[in-house]
Amino acid sequence: MSFAPGSLRGSIPALITPMRNGAVDEEAFCRLVNWQIEQGSHGLVPCGTTGESPTLSHEEHRRVVELCVKTADGRVPVIAGAGSNSTTEAIALTRFAKSVGADAVLSVTGYYNKPSQEGIYRHYAAIAEAVDIPIIVYNIPARAIVEISVETMARLAKIANIVGVKDATANLARPLRERAVCGTSWRQLSGEDGTALAYMSQGCQGCISVTANVAPKLCSQFQEACGKGEWAQALALQTRLMPLHDALFCEPSPAPIKYACSVVGLCTDEVRLPLVSASEAARARVRTAMEAAGVSKA
Repeated sequence: MSFAPGSLRGSIPALITPMRNGAVDEEAFCRLVNWQIEQGSHGLVPCGTTGESPTLSHEEHRRVVELCVKTADGRVPVIAGAGSNSTTEAIALTRFAKSVGADAVLSVTGYYNKPSQEGIYRHYAAIAEAVDIPIIVYNIPARAIVEISVETMARLAKIANIVGVKDATANLARPLRERAVCGTSWRQLSGEDGTALAYMSQGCQGCISVTANVAPKLCSQFQEACGKGEWAQALALQTRLMPLHDALFCEPSPAPIKYACSVVGLCTDEVRLPLVSASEAARARVRTAMEAAGVSKA
């Protein structure tokens, strides 16, 4: 099944990559994908930051994307993580994602090498020219150091297959500014669970979520309420989820969310160095937040 860019909406978990004894736990990953779809998630993002893409080998990265596409089997869109601070590598990952049937890709800005706005534009333009697949640009200055300006976003929106943004700036003025210059067909997906309600109220279409890994039904219900303009219900759900949103970032992600997923029986809490497993203090905070939100076994 092929999804139009307009179908990229709602609650879209940035999937963890389950590990066991140092290797990708493929069985647990496929189980996670099926559970997410059963619980109402509207799309899936394998191999994003939450999926520990920086420490996956190229072979593992490709395998996880392929498994996600195969397991989802057309039930929801798959937005494959395909970013790199090397444009050549990003093109190769994007080509692979298209070859195995991903519906779109998520492509991050050039982290560490700190490109100029012109460099950012040319990076994405080169990927878009090389591979005919919908591209969601990933604006996350906290990790990438560089930020895509509103002006550069307007230029990118004119490229046919660059269709939207995952905004992890937590800048609540960005959605309306981008909407004004990019148009109403531009897909605006929040990359911050905690500010998702504010983003959705400004006409955004969804959230690429960390919390949805462990609370997919609640995150889906929250997005459905936003989509229907049921803001009182959306506020109630976000209020219920907010302590969990915060707890899952009390230590470097994805350690807390992997611990949360281990609590509900989805996988181990194993992460790869240089990340370390959540501390006892973080685990206690995560458990308390899960209990308050009513999140139990998968």
